[in-house]
Amino acid sequence: MIEILSYEFMQKAFISGIVIAIACSLLGVFLVLRKFSLIGDGIAHISFGGVATGLLFNITPFIGALLFGLIGSFGIIKLKEKSAVYSDTAIGIVSHVSLGIGIFILSIASGLNVDILSYLFGSILSIKTTELLLSLSLALLVIVFIIIYYKDLFYMSFDEESARVSGIKVNFLNSMLLILTAVTIVCSMNIVGLMLASSLIILPAASALQIKTSFKKTLIYSVLISVFSVIAGLIIAYNYDFAVSGTIVILNALFFLLILLHSKINNLSSNIK
Repeated sequence: MIEILSYEFMQKAFISGIVIAIACSLLGVFLVLRKFSLIGDGIAHISFGGVATGLLFNITPFIGALLFGLIGSFGIIKLKEKSAVYSDTAIGIVSHVSLGIGIFILSIASGLNVDILSYLFGSILSIKTTELLLSLSLALLVIVFIIIYYKDLFYMSFDEESARVSGIKVNFLNSMLLILTAVTIVCSMNIVGLMLASSLIILPAASALQIKTSFKKTLIYSVLISVFSVIAGLIIAYNYDFAVSGTIVILNALFFLLILLHSKINNLSSNIK
């Protein structure tokens, strides 16, 4: 562990990974409960267009992905508000248009290359200091937002109509959740890559919800599972030369399966008694 932390790129990976894991796991609980869990995949497709555009015009791909993610989020919100389409349809339309743009740009830029692969599947070696600081700032923004609006988000997650009637700004909170999810997905890009970024949102939250405890404890369990999987994933990947993104996702999946199995065994034992 001491050897691992002696490398600057690993220090950056641990710091950004832990903070992003916290942000993803907190957002994930609210998104899964509101059946918005697949929004992460949609925004990942949208951000891919930004990465391709950034590489083509010599703009930092992180900035390109962030701009596309935010613009795409606004596009999804406006499309849903101004037309008679469901949320998943709006997500599909905007994400696939952006994905098409990305593929078109790659086709005129001599096709796929190593740079694109590192953004799609993650690369801890590519984390720059400026990207680390931006990721930390944006991830902390997510955490602060959830703390400030915790009660409203809690109420809205279980009964949106009642929350709306009671005066809670449901449209504003929905918009912010979507925007912050876009920010978090892009921040996760260098750790697990765009194609697997949504796994940090879905899997820890889904695992924590299987425990069936209080809402606050569910948030805490989600954070603990996510942070542990990132730390353990980085250590295992370093020692055995595995892909970081795949290792982190597999650990998250194992947590989910173990908790699900434990829950099933407990239910079976209760029924026998």
